Amino acid sequence: MKSTDIRVIPGFISIAIILILWFIVAPPEGVSANAWHLLALFVGTVVAIIGKAMPIGAIAVLAITLVALTGVTNDKPSEAIKDALSGFSNSLIWLIGIAIIISRGLAKTGLGNRIGYYFISLFGRKTIGIGYALALSELVIAPVTPSNTARGGGVIHPIMKSIASSFGSSPEQGTSRKIGHYLALVNYHTNPITSAMFITATAPNPLIVKLIADATGAEISITWGTWALAALLPGLLCIALMPLIIYAIYPPEIKRTPDASVFAKDKLTDMGPMSYAEKVMISVFGLLLVLWAGVPAMILGSAFAVNTTAVAFLGLSILLISGVLSWEDVLKEKAAWDTVVWFSALVMMATFLNKLGLVAWFSGVVESNIAQLGVGWMVSVIILVVVYFYAHYFFASTTAHITAMFAAFFAAGIALGAPPLYLGLLLAGASSLMMSLTHYATGTSPIIFGSGYVSMENWWFMGFIMSVVNLTIWGVVGGLWWKALGFW
Repeated sequence: MKSTDIRVIPGFISIAIILILWFIVAPPEGVSANAWHLLALFVGTVVAIIGKAMPIGAIAVLAITLVALTGVTNDKPSEAIKDALSGFSNSLIWLIGIAIIISRGLAKTGLGNRIGYYFISLFGRKTIGIGYALALSELVIAPVTPSNTARGGGVIHPIMKSIASSFGSSPEQGTSRKIGHYLALVNYHTNPITSAMFITATAPNPLIVKLIADATGAEISITWGTWALAALLPGLLCIALMPLIIYAIYPPEIKRTPDASVFAKDKLTDMGPMSYAEKVMISVFGLLLVLWAGVPAMILGSAFAVNTTAVAFLGLSILLISGVLSWEDVLKEKAAWDTVVWFSALVMMATFLNKLGLVAWFSGVVESNIAQLGVGWMVSVIILVVVYFYAHYFFASTTAHITAMFAAFFAAGIALGAPPLYLGLLLAGASSLMMSLTHYATGTSPIIFGSGYVSMENWWFMGFIMSVVNLTIWGVVGGLWWKALGFW
């Protein structure tokens, strides 16, 4: 590891917080010493992640080590190490890890670019049409790209930049407002919406599923199909409105773009006919969607139900057997292995905070404070979701935010009388939609913001506008949709 990977000041702050909570601050009444000490480690870990004291995977290794050595989950060393490593046995973690590896095929085969240019060739005669083409392209690949950074920043953003450049729109020339400014905002604000629409569209989503299941004693276990169906209507409405809203607030100078369609068609011509690898990739893509949605079980009965993680392994196996991906590709997909490590550590800590009663205690504190206001569960939910959502101004990681706040806010909402599945789906959507707020909200943000098309002032203003629109749609339209589906 390079010395530049370690940031000393955030590291010292993290250590100081752990020591203060462990040795100076006494556990509140009703909280055991072990639960409080685990909270100290947990808060220190989250602070280290927020401050980027080290790469998140390295922080996770330190967290696993400290849990094992301190024995906060079990006094027996042999049991403590089992607890510390227990996160690696969670199937949802492997679902995301394997899906990230599968998504490598989109870039390797060129299928991601082909999809993008195809939509632009259809809708690219006007600037707003290009915006919709970018949004639809990301929506299509979202179910099999758990790295929203790779999807929005690695696949769609280069296409967006090439289109902007073809119209002479660049930050260097001071011509961003021609078309690049608008397309960059659409490029970015599509990312939070698509991330909210599928369990496999961003890495922290399975963590949310786990936290909801833990809080409800596994009475609510959200499947891939349930999540996708719940997010279908609010997600599509958000995508339908987003390019129009950005167009109204920051209209591009160039309104008509007949050359964009020609440009995309030329790119498709250069790519030639669909290759063998692309055909295999799109077939695997279709197979994953069918099995994740539970179609065989719907048609043939529950005996044909397949575990979602097993389906991901099936998809990867086909890509390996067909030669579309090699084992070398699997080993090189550092993001997948990094995600498995840090995800396992955070899931482990969150699980034991719940088992040791800390989450119940904190949710009780939140609940009692809101209950004092004397409002009904609907107003209580609005308060909880708004506070949870806009707290993301203080986070540079959705994973850290969700790990720190989701379980307690969800448990508090249930105690205040909110329908569990309604609250869970609303907080789940908010957990991705909050990415819209800042230029550091998620990994995609610095990539697109860093390209220079949008000023920080414009970025934050548009982020706030879209946050209000998206959250309102998810809460109102989504709530009515879930009511019609019988979810609450």
